[in-house]
Amino acid sequence: MRLSRKTDYALRVLLALVDRRGQGPVSMNELAKQNDVPKKFLEHIMLDLKSQGWGESSPGRMGGDVLALPPERITLGQVVRHFDGILAPVGCVSISNNEPCTQAPTCRFRRVLLDIRNVTASYMDNATLAQVSRNAPVDDRELFSLELVGGDGI
Repeated sequence: MRLSRKTDYALRVLLALVDRRGQGPVSMNELAKQNDVPKKFLEHIMLDLKSQGWGESSPGRMGGDVLALPPERITLGQVVRHFDGILAPVGCVSISNNEPCTQAPTCRFRRVLLDIRNVTASYMDNATLAQVSRNAPVDDRELFSLELVGGDGI
């Protein structure tokens, strides 16, 4: 699974709004700057977040954006599906965007990809913004210290 830039930006902004809960609205300019998101792109993302009921805004000098729901009620799975459509690694194991394959009746690695879809969906659907906001950032030493056998391309 690879997240689109729009999904990546949406998740950044949602987590920034989680971190600001109780501190009042934050301006679009501040959100864009803090999360390294182009302002024009952020405007479209915020409209999407509002349409899902995840964000709300207030006008005026003291206005801005806030999280509209408790972060315990928004999951990564919901956000990724809204912006990217699917969690499946390939179309032949997707439910919502299924792409039939001529090799399906005999394909054995499709089983592995189906398992990956199921594990990914379960993990993402159980990861709330509240939980994710409590995570420490991943350090490069942690990322590159994986002992992988033939892990090129990870």
